[in-house]
Amino acid sequence: MKIWKRWMTLALALVLTLSLAACGKKGVGEQVEEIPPADPVDVRLAALKGPTGMGIANLTDESGKGVSGTNTYTVTLAGAADEVTPLLIKGELDMACVPANLASVLYNKTEGELVTLAINTLGVIYIVENGNSVENLSDLKGRTIVAAGKGSTPEYALRYLLRENGMDPDLDLIIDWKSEHSECVAALASGAATVAMLPQPFVTVATTKIDTLRIAFGLTEEWEKLNNGSAMLTGVVVARKAFVEEHPEAVKAFLTDYAAAVEWVNSNAEEAAAKIGEMEIVDAAVAEKALPYCNIVCISGEEMQEKLSGYLQVLFDAEPASVGGKLPASDFYFVG
Repeated sequence: MKIWKRWMTLALALVLTLSLAACGKKGVGEQVEEIPPADPVDVRLAALKGPTGMGIANLTDESGKGVSGTNTYTVTLAGAADEVTPLLIKGELDMACVPANLASVLYNKTEGELVTLAINTLGVIYIVENGNSVENLSDLKGRTIVAAGKGSTPEYALRYLLRENGMDPDLDLIIDWKSEHSECVAALASGAATVAMLPQPFVTVATTKIDTLRIAFGLTEEWEKLNNGSAMLTGVVVARKAFVEEHPEAVKAFLTDYAAAVEWVNSNAEEAAAKIGEMEIVDAAVAEKALPYCNIVCISGEEMQEKLSGYLQVLFDAEPASVGGKLPASDFYFVG
């Protein structure tokens, strides 16, 4: 019986060896099939001047390719979102870095023909003080602050955070709304105001003009303290749905390239600032000081969906029109 088992074992081993040998050989004259490399894709990408455009500063090498070696990028810079949106809708751009709420507006406007690939900038709004009495949101109670952005995302975000911290935005403090951020800086400089809500890079500009001005806290950090899965956002990267469907590998390569570019910008402030200034995204001197406070990121996949959907819900609750009248469906988020 033991001899029989040994013979069976030897026979099976011989069959397996022969099978593996056969798999590793081709017949005489038979060609080994080679899978051709994917064709390189030139991605037409637009970005806005300011914090949301800083992440693209090192997106390509000298050949125009990203680190993945798959894509090349043709980059267009614009001063305002309304310069970008018509090109995106008409198909003259493939991707664009845009404000987070605008992505939702465009998704609704195009009836779902836009996809969000990644969050590229968290919140860039700060409370600054010419003094030392404000450290957190609760310290704003009974105070007057100057701010710009009434009827838009800065107001909705501030009101949300105040309410979440047990304060009534209309009763517990006075918000003196200005038409421009520069007016807020002027009020601080003249002494007409001591506390203001400002975004980067205006914060950096203001602190260079007013020696005693300091950052009290950032709204992004206050939002994170809520620990509800959402986040305060500024910008995202979107793509045309048709482009995503036609070039899925190029989209994945872009996310690899963009993540590497963001990592470089955040790790090399001096070099990044020089490049950002050269591209006229933000003045180099301002960029170097502002970079640590601009919250440049590359958040994709399910984490992107959770944070972005939560943020859009806050905006929708404040003013449905701010996200295009309704919240986007699940196909708005690229998680594949």
